[in-house]
Amino acid sequence: MTASTGSRGKILILVENLPVPFDRRVWMESLALRDAGYTVSVISPCPPNELNEPHKVIEGIHVYRYKMPPPTQSKASFVYEFAYCWLKTWRLVRKVDEEVGFDVLQACNPPDTFWLIGAYYKRLGKRFVFDHHDLCPELYISKFNREDIFLKSQYWLERKTFQTADMVMCTNESYRDVAIQRGGKKPEDTVVVRSGPLLSRFVRCEPDESLKHGRKHLVVYLGVMGPQDGVDYALRAVKILVHDLGYKDAYYAFIGAGDSWRDLRDLAQSLDLCDHVEFPGRISDEDLKRYLSTASLGMAPDPMNPLNDVSTMNKIIEYMAMNLPVVSFDLKEARYSAGDAAIYVPPNDERLFAEAMLELLQDDDRRRQMGQLGRQRVEEQLAWDHSRKVLVAVYDRLFERYFDVNRQTK
Repeated sequence: MTASTGSRGKILILVENLPVPFDRRVWMESLALRDAGYTVSVISPCPPNELNEPHKVIEGIHVYRYKMPPPTQSKASFVYEFAYCWLKTWRLVRKVDEEVGFDVLQACNPPDTFWLIGAYYKRLGKRFVFDHHDLCPELYISKFNREDIFLKSQYWLERKTFQTADMVMCTNESYRDVAIQRGGKKPEDTVVVRSGPLLSRFVRCEPDESLKHGRKHLVVYLGVMGPQDGVDYALRAVKILVHDLGYKDAYYAFIGAGDSWRDLRDLAQSLDLCDHVEFPGRISDEDLKRYLSTASLGMAPDPMNPLNDVSTMNKIIEYMAMNLPVVSFDLKEARYSAGDAAIYVPPNDERLFAEAMLELLQDDDRRRQMGQLGRQRVEEQLAWDHSRKVLVAVYDRLFERYFDVNRQTK
């Protein structure tokens, strides 16, 4: 087989969880592969404010996007979202194949349904890479707290995805163990590509005192706000800190969006926290830099469950990149990521989470020391530059293995 003309090869990435370029991992992967000489296309949902221009070239990446479905609130809507996104994606894959072409199809999950598209195109001589972002069976349990026929379908879809993939890229060693043990992949066909931050994006600026709303400290949560993300735990911990422990020298910003965003705002109101918290939604990189440069610590309230314990939380590493100490529930991969840059609280204990935040907010020297340790760990081990090299090496080996990469480029 010969790779498509025009570059070292052509790669199409499928992602459903977030639009590009908001999905940081997918966007950094796309740019890294572009810089390595590959032609890259991406299919994703489209942000509501860009529906007038869903298909365009952004920084050299061919972006194809479709209207986002409504948030999932039930099993029926969960199934509908899978079907809707699959059909929209399938239609755009054919469009990309006609307009740009691709040699390798990379599917990011959730969901684990894109293997069907991968299997179809493998019969046409293309290759399929699985970029394993989430454990979908564990995600289903965490979202809906039930084990039923839908859960069995998640395990089946996961197995088919692993079986179809020529290569599996995992976000951490725990996920790689799943690919090998549960998915039956050969170790040589799996590789860990961590979701590290791009250091050039995480550079501190002058603090913005207005973000503290007259308080001594700003505390931040950064990330997706779904049922499994634990923002409700953080809000109840803030309630304990403010109303039970009487600490009112901090203001709390919950940055991000997700299926539970409106419910969480309502919860904050019911907990009498309106004067202490804000929900600015998704914000620009410049605004995010202002918030993180002003903050005194970052919250990682992901509760203990089968998914969170073995998942790498990007927000933890991004806090560390900005010299912020972290308060986290004691999860396996949270400990691996943060090391000595975090205080670990027994899982799901909101009072101890509140007490740990209070302990750090009252100790300037400890916060400074933990922040320095976190930044150093990111620079030396966790930054995207380390993962970028692994990613490009994966694709270089893949094209050497399956395609004639010695041909001359037009």
